[in-house]
Amino acid sequence: MCIYVFLHHAISQPPTETDTYTECTDGYHWDPQTQHCKDINECETIPEACKGEMKCFNHYGGYLCLPRSASVIPAPEPPNQIHPSLENTASEPFNPCPPGFEPQGDSCVGECVKTGLCFQNRCQTCHVYVDECEQDSHDCQPSQQCFNTEGSFSCQCPDGYRKVGTECIDIDECRYRYCQHRCVNVPGSFSCQCEPGFQLAANNRSCIDVDECSMGAPCSQRCYNTYGTFLCRCEQGYELGPDGFACNDIDECSYSSYLCQHQCVNEHGKFSCVCPKGYQLLGTRLCQDINECETGAHQCSDGQTCVNIHGGNKCVDSKSCEEPYVQVSDRCTCPITKPGCRDLPYSVVHRYMSITSERSVPSDLFQIQATSVSPGAYNTFRIRSGDDNGDFYIRQINNISAMLVLARAVNGPREYVLDLEMVSMNPLVTYHTSSVLRLTIYVGPHAF
Repeated sequence: MCIYVFLHHAISQPPTETDTYTECTDGYHWDPQTQHCKDINECETIPEACKGEMKCFNHYGGYLCLPRSASVIPAPEPPNQIHPSLENTASEPFNPCPPGFEPQGDSCVGECVKTGLCFQNRCQTCHVYVDECEQDSHDCQPSQQCFNTEGSFSCQCPDGYRKVGTECIDIDECRYRYCQHRCVNVPGSFSCQCEPGFQLAANNRSCIDVDECSMGAPCSQRCYNTYGTFLCRCEQGYELGPDGFACNDIDECSYSSYLCQHQCVNEHGKFSCVCPKGYQLLGTRLCQDINECETGAHQCSDGQTCVNIHGGNKCVDSKSCEEPYVQVSDRCTCPITKPGCRDLPYSVVHRYMSITSERSVPSDLFQIQATSVSPGAYNTFRIRSGDDNGDFYIRQINNISAMLVLARAVNGPREYVLDLEMVSMNPLVTYHTSSVLRLTIYVGPHAF
């Protein structure tokens, strides 16, 4: 209840002069020049009355915060503007009471239930105004809200609505692009939503990128955050699966048969090359024969000679002369004094070598060199025995040397024992003799 009181000052004032103090309602202040209540421009007096994207618009008794794109057309103001609810015409005396109240003595009274009120030790009759909103005696529309005022009431729209005629219509805030990504209008308000990969910022309008990698992205190996999404990547030796998350092992061995010289073994994220028995890995993919004779990994006895071959070794007897030959130094000789030596080569020398399978042909294998030649002698070279299939032939280089040539490709494991004979003739002294180099050739099981 609001009471307007007139106070008379009797000290140092003539009886004929009267000072009047009047309280104005909220949003107005007393103008001593016009002797009226004057509207307060809150847009000028309140610092930052409206924040964000809103603009301040002053109106009678208050102010509005509206979008910057909104416009307000004010009604023409009458001269000597007074409180909008007050009337001051020439035919009516000035009424200092609010609407719905009339001055009565020192008080403002309205039409309502009478009650007793004592003020400044003086008892008088006063009327309490009616709350039309509480008693449902207003004429506000269902979409409006009723606000009780002193002596009356007002019908206002809720926040997020605007008044069109007598109805309150929802304001579509999404028209003003308040949201960075998506705006969802709801009755009386709105909400902002972000695209996948983003989350709403603290201002509930902007969208910031989500670091999915730090939030448990389903990448099985590597995760890279990007703007609005993320990418999965795999370690070397793996490939990304159809789902874009899982990393599957790459079977490198299935791509090519040339990755390893012998055998490729697939492993998780990589592959390895293995070599057969008797070989060792050279680098990462090549196989190299192990020389057991040099490493001491053989089992030859003292009377044997270790011969290294591809993938292993052979132990041969150091003294392997057969009758009628006898051991002389490093060779076997057949003395001409023995009857059985007449049609045999005078000497036999043993040599050993190893070759790989699938060797390209023709291929030079072994060079025969005469150690001594009689003056005037003429020498010829031939394969005396061991080449039943014609896999080899002799190419004579000069009078004292010849080359054993592989004529056809051969596969191992296989063993050849070739008697390479040098026949010496001297027509001046009627000299005829021969010597044999018995070459044992071991063909390895592989092409390396």
